Amino acid sequence: MFQKILIANRGEIAVRIIRACRELGILSVAVYSTADKDALHTMLADEAICIGKAAPAESYLNMERILSAAIASKADAIHPGFGFLSENAKFAQMCRQCNIVFIGPGADVISKMGNKQEARNTMMEAKVPVVPGTQEPVYNAEYGLALAKEIGFPVMIKAASGGGGKGMRISGSAEDFTENFEVAQAESVNGFSDNTMYIEKYIENPRHIEFQILADRYGNVVSLGERDCSIQRHHQKMIEESPSAALDAKLRKEMGAVAVRAARAANYESAGTVEFLLDQDKNYYFMEMNTRIQVEHGVTEMVTGLDLIKEQIFIADGQRLRIRQKDVRIRGHAIECRINAEDPKRNFMPCPGRIDFLYLPGGNGIRVDSAIFAGYEIPPWYDSMIAKIIVYGKDRETALNKMQSALGEVNIDGVTTNLDYQYDIVTHPVFRAGEATTGFIEEYFTMKVS
Repeated sequence: MFQKILIANRGEIAVRIIRACRELGILSVAVYSTADKDALHTMLADEAICIGKAAPAESYLNMERILSAAIASKADAIHPGFGFLSENAKFAQMCRQCNIVFIGPGADVISKMGNKQEARNTMMEAKVPVVPGTQEPVYNAEYGLALAKEIGFPVMIKAASGGGGKGMRISGSAEDFTENFEVAQAESVNGFSDNTMYIEKYIENPRHIEFQILADRYGNVVSLGERDCSIQRHHQKMIEESPSAALDAKLRKEMGAVAVRAARAANYESAGTVEFLLDQDKNYYFMEMNTRIQVEHGVTEMVTGLDLIKEQIFIADGQRLRIRQKDVRIRGHAIECRINAEDPKRNFMPCPGRIDFLYLPGGNGIRVDSAIFAGYEIPPWYDSMIAKIIVYGKDRETALNKMQSALGEVNIDGVTTNLDYQYDIVTHPVFRAGEATTGFIEEYFTMKVS
């Protein structure tokens, strides 16, 4: 087993990984920017090393400085968490070259699955259903328009290297295609230094269903059930739950088997997520594969009883999966709400600042993943998510009632958050009925996202 792991991340995921290391008897090394010198992860880790200034490019995205910190601290492995360098093939390769284990899949897999077009082609070869669309890269609007007419409007224009909702636009007709294509491509160039685009049929008001998988280097792959991530704003997830109210036992088993087949097709190793769109006729289509731990991994942990961070570590250490598919049991229901320091009334503008008072909920079946505390200064440089409220109940109704209660208890003074907005969603009759699609926010909360 590893003796020491460096966490190349910050915030609640860094704290989450440190705790897993502590429980396994592994020493942890935190890295931090100058803006995070008093952050919780620097206090909890066994060692903490400053790697640069506040801007991510000078710290959490600086591969050389992170690797230098790993070498200086004699770390055996690096856990990238999510975001930052977690899906960076070059960083994974650099870790290997420095004889440091990258806790995640290999660089070739990250590269293949990170390119949306190549991922689609891989899945088509494996007979995994994909949304109808282009098989070749698209670099200009004129060629894209011709292909879009063949596919049939509406279409989704996507950056091949995109993620987090960047480089994505919906085109409803030939008249608005060129403008949407150029805007999406510009976002891709600015965000990912890549002008490669692809086009696929737009599935209207689908459910966003993702399956958590674990895979070791010996070819063993298991599905740990699904998460419903349909509540999202501008393609950014807000609430996740497991299991999904949209799936019955038969469809769940079928989609889980397809997710396993997808992971095998990618020669996957580590924890990963296979994401699908589920249309109103219960047809499902591969969307993408996330080659890292997900923000919402906690809901899967609640319903399976597994620790996914520990499983990642075991797999990276060369161990075989400790569970088989027949051992996986989904019990009860879990829901997660992301709490962000942002103002829904001002177009969700980030609201960094000092937390003057903090009270977080507790009790049976309530989990809070966070790195904030009273007196903590939320920096303006990073993602606005400051906490994840995760609840567990014997069934969906119990979990919903528990989440409503938990959100009502949270008190964060000093900064504006989306707490009330999340409470409104959780108590909305359409969401409570389990009928919300990806169009839910746009349809029912139009005034709040304008």
